[in-house]
Amino acid sequence: MTENTKQDQPIENSRLTTWIGIKKFLSELLDIRIDTDRDATIEAVKKDIPFKGHTAWILIFSIFVASIGLNVSSTAVVIGAMLISPLMGPIVGVGLAVAINDVETLKRSLINLGVMVFLSVLTAFLYFKLSPLTEETPELLARTYPTILDVLVAIFGGLALIVAKTKSGTIASVIFGVAIATALMPPLCTVGYGLAIGNLSYAGGAIYLFSINAVFIALSTFIVSKLLRFPLVRYANSKRRKRIAQFASLIALVVMVPSVYLFINLLDEQVFENRTKDYIKNVVRYDGAEVVKFTQDYKTKEIAIYLIGRPVPNDEITSWISQLKETEKLEEVRLRVYQGTDQSGELAAKLSNEVKAGILEDLYVKNEQLLQDKDSRITFLENEIANLKINNVPFKDLSEEVKINYEDIETFSYSSKITTNFKKTDTLPVINVKWNRNVSTRSKKEQMQRLEAWLKFKMKLDTLSVVEYP
Repeated sequence: MTENTKQDQPIENSRLTTWIGIKKFLSELLDIRIDTDRDATIEAVKKDIPFKGHTAWILIFSIFVASIGLNVSSTAVVIGAMLISPLMGPIVGVGLAVAINDVETLKRSLINLGVMVFLSVLTAFLYFKLSPLTEETPELLARTYPTILDVLVAIFGGLALIVAKTKSGTIASVIFGVAIATALMPPLCTVGYGLAIGNLSYAGGAIYLFSINAVFIALSTFIVSKLLRFPLVRYANSKRRKRIAQFASLIALVVMVPSVYLFINLLDEQVFENRTKDYIKNVVRYDGAEVVKFTQDYKTKEIAIYLIGRPVPNDEITSWISQLKETEKLEEVRLRVYQGTDQSGELAAKLSNEVKAGILEDLYVKNEQLLQDKDSRITFLENEIANLKINNVPFKDLSEEVKINYEDIETFSYSSKITTNFKKTDTLPVINVKWNRNVSTRSKKEQMQRLEAWLKFKMKLDTLSVVEYP
């Protein structure tokens, strides 16, 4: 072995050790199998499935709290209700039961899930039926139809939940966070609201949103349980075991196929909406014209644009349509343009009351703000003018004239008094005089009146207070 080889040997060993350390770190970084307690996880999931006694009452009270939060559009109250709600148990139980071929647990989970949904909807229905507040708040409307974001939150929230449950020593903060993020309770409350006011479309959209969340949470549980190789339930009868395994696989297939189809459809709809917004923002432009509203319908493949201002010529609209045909995912979309100069009344019929009210409200708010700003400015300037008048009083010359005209005055002083009636603040000039003791009360009164009138004229003031030293 040469001298250079001996010197290079420690370097090679160091590199090898470093590489082994990095490889070990990377292999352990995302490996959740090491710290997974399968038996404890199964027991914990089974324990959270039943809805009876304390759990049922907690569910009822949390539904009331969530309904109140949705009713007054308070996000904080809704979040608080989701933290105390025990909704996850049966849903996770369904996913785990299918993964480990546990028919008994699957039955219990489905029964308790049905009880949970019925109890939640009934409680919300009773609240909204008896509540005098039936206005459609933003919190309620947000739960009437699912989007691709709801699906993604349910998928990753469900994965976080089951991974947290499989860890030795369950991470409670993750479970609370998933309860908030996946938002299982608000859709059920919205179902009750829709039934209470007789709006079946709201109820249907909300139960659809809940179903999506529940399915993808259960699906996430199923996938993680399979990846972690949770032990299958053993049955003495081999035929029964095979039949149950086939039944579990069928259920998994029935859940997964529609879920994938639903995910793709919602993704396409979200892409359609995003492309429409980009198209309106980047293409639909014309000097002097403004888009006040636009609508897009994924099912009918139609975009409607409402314009006010200068009329857009047909050539420009034709150019918009040609660019729409060249936009990916919008090739088959039909464009309809409604302009403010349309004399047919079609624009007025199409432009919703909501948009009209929004325009009027915007104008009112802006005008009101301008008026308030002008009033504040006028008040400020009036005060500044008054202060300038007061501060520029030639006191020395004034006092000499007072002494010449009123020989009986011994002391003459001037000050400013700030007064307010809690609506307006004024600065009042105050003249203090001290009379000779020999002057009679009647004479002082007459001279005070003449002095006040003269000072107002001399100082060019509308208000002035002349008081006598005690």
